[in-house]
Amino acid sequence: MTPAVATSPDLDFERCYRAVSARDSRFDGQFFVAVRTTGIYCRPSCPAVTPRAENVDFVVTAAAAQQGGFRACRRCLPDAVPGSPRWNLSGDLAARAMRLIGDGLVDRDGVDGLSAALGYSPRQLNRVLTEELGAGPLALARANRATNARILIECTAMPMADIAFASGFASVRQFNDTVREVFASTPSEMRRRRAGTVAATRDTTVDTDRPALNVRLKLSVRQPFSPEWLTWFLAGHVIEGLEHFDGTTYHRSLSLPAGAATASLTMHPDHVSADISGVDVRDLGTAVHRLRRLLDLDADIVAVDESLSGDADLAPLVARRPGIRVPGAVDGFETLMRTMLGQQISLAAARTHGRRLVAALGEPLGPDIGTAPVTHLFPTPAAVAEHGHTVLTGPKRRVASIIAVAQAVAEDAIPLHTGVAADEMREHLMALPGIGRWTADYVAMRVLGDPDVLLDTDLILRRRADHLGLDLTDARRWSPWRSYVSMHLWHDALRETEPLLHGERPSTTTTTHEETS
Repeated sequence: MTPAVATSPDLDFERCYRAVSARDSRFDGQFFVAVRTTGIYCRPSCPAVTPRAENVDFVVTAAAAQQGGFRACRRCLPDAVPGSPRWNLSGDLAARAMRLIGDGLVDRDGVDGLSAALGYSPRQLNRVLTEELGAGPLALARANRATNARILIECTAMPMADIAFASGFASVRQFNDTVREVFASTPSEMRRRRAGTVAATRDTTVDTDRPALNVRLKLSVRQPFSPEWLTWFLAGHVIEGLEHFDGTTYHRSLSLPAGAATASLTMHPDHVSADISGVDVRDLGTAVHRLRRLLDLDADIVAVDESLSGDADLAPLVARRPGIRVPGAVDGFETLMRTMLGQQISLAAARTHGRRLVAALGEPLGPDIGTAPVTHLFPTPAAVAEHGHTVLTGPKRRVASIIAVAQAVAEDAIPLHTGVAADEMREHLMALPGIGRWTADYVAMRVLGDPDVLLDTDLILRRRADHLGLDLTDARRWSPWRSYVSMHLWHDALRETEPLLHGERPSTTTTTHEETS
């Protein structure tokens, strides 16, 4: 019999057990079920016979279950569920650490690098994570590596030795031992089984003549899901060279720790198809993590919709577009620059400025990665700071502000990663010229995935709120989901004029105003 794992104090046992008894998929990824009599951990919706209450523990991370000696269920694949929404909902140390671990920071820079990014000592960080999540940073990163390894084993034809190092393991032996412990199978056995369970959900093409990987993944989503809104948002903000929308699929370049890649995303009602091309195998997990954050796929959307539907004025908006998401970001600096470029001008004008900046200062993609019309990465902070004055046009004050902000980011004076607390990011941003509250709030909402930002100085949002008779000065009742209120108000204002929300091509006339400082 496997040793017991302490049930997390953040989880209500009775509520969790009811979800397991009902096989409720809404809770997949929000907690895991460790069954002591079998030594297996599952997702709440696992189709296996419901275990007796006295034989289970509930934990908030797969790492905690693995730390207790439990292996992943082969039927429900608990590591393949949408991620926990608590990492965005909460801004505490544990949540911020999990966002960075998911981005692969521990694999790249170790626990010391994670601690430095969060501003805590390694010892203190280990204590907090162990107390709150049931596992320290190394165990959490190990679980992340195991998931990345499974994707590569089942979705590619790469040699196992290459997969071991691509997943972040220090040796092939460590890779083999971890896979056996976590999945109760050898890597070769997992690959042989992929023609059954996995082939139904994933399809992959791999060019084995070069180290870069081309992989097709099916990204899971938590229901309900509104693909029309995300498709409109991404398509309507496309910057030529950096991005492209072909009518059904959104394409873009990605700047990742080990190099550049491109991603193509097609939204479906029950999943997102993601084709990631030219990615260094070490960056696959990071790329998937960033794309999930871009699309807000791990949101606790049932809780959002249930809460906002309780407001009589908002209920019709939620009913009209259930499952609306808050678009995130793949790069903090890019999001900040694009937001500043779009201040007080039309969306079409902002896209024009962005296209010029990318064409002039963005690094061209290599011929094995970039294919027209996606040809460049977004410019680096140093490039904008040094050469922005030769490309940017418009009011001198705005141009000077953009260059000053780029210089501050280049000098690491502004933290723009997902491990920053929202209030800290806003404070740093608003101390810079040209950045007012709207910009600071918008960037925090998208870069950090902050679910509780009401963009109440936005012109379109305020007009729609006035039209609906909503009092934005009394918005505390919508907390902690005010970012989703912002999306619903935007959608309601645009749904009659934006054709892509009805399956047609997007327009580019939207204007958003910012109160600059």
